[in-house]
Amino acid sequence: MARHHHPAENTTPSPSAAPHHRSGRFFGHGDLRLVVLDILSQGPGHGYELIKAIESLTCGYYAPSPGVMYPTLDFLNTQGLISTEEENGRKKITITAAGLRWLQAEQPHLNNIKARIQAKTVGHELRRHPEMKRALENLKATLNNRVNQQPLSDSELMRVVAILDDAAQAIALTGVTAPAETAKRQP
Repeated sequence: MARHHHPAENTTPSPSAAPHHRSGRFFGHGDLRLVVLDILSQGPGHGYELIKAIESLTCGYYAPSPGVMYPTLDFLNTQGLISTEEENGRKKITITAAGLRWLQAEQPHLNNIKARIQAKTVGHELRRHPEMKRALENLKATLNNRVNQQPLSDSELMRVVAILDDAAQAIALTGVTAPAETAKRQP
């Protein structure tokens, strides 16, 4: 995917185009800048509000520390992509016209970032549902008791693998249909 960089930004293309980050970071190089500009495109804010907005956006998976956020804001300000103004002893941060143009040019990359955030947060929300949480814990406990604490023959192991594969396939295909074995056992 082609990347557009702000002319003053002398960096290599972001590793965020890849689906996984080798570093384990939530955002790739330059991603936080785009997320901040996107948030500011909805209205001015303050540094702490931006940190909280990102934490909320990622369902708590990531909240940039002040040591990450404020240098990012300094960079964006230096590049003319945001402006700051003193307001009641705090800096009110606003996206500039240049920032809006850069954000628009980077829209495909921003969409990729949003898709990655969505993928992480959907699972997070599902795991918070009481029944889903119970079912996942039940599966983990059952696997722990059956697979990790008792020796299994090759045929028993292959049966467990087949059951898990059947469940995964049923979930992938319909989202809710139980595998045939499980459905037979249900009243």
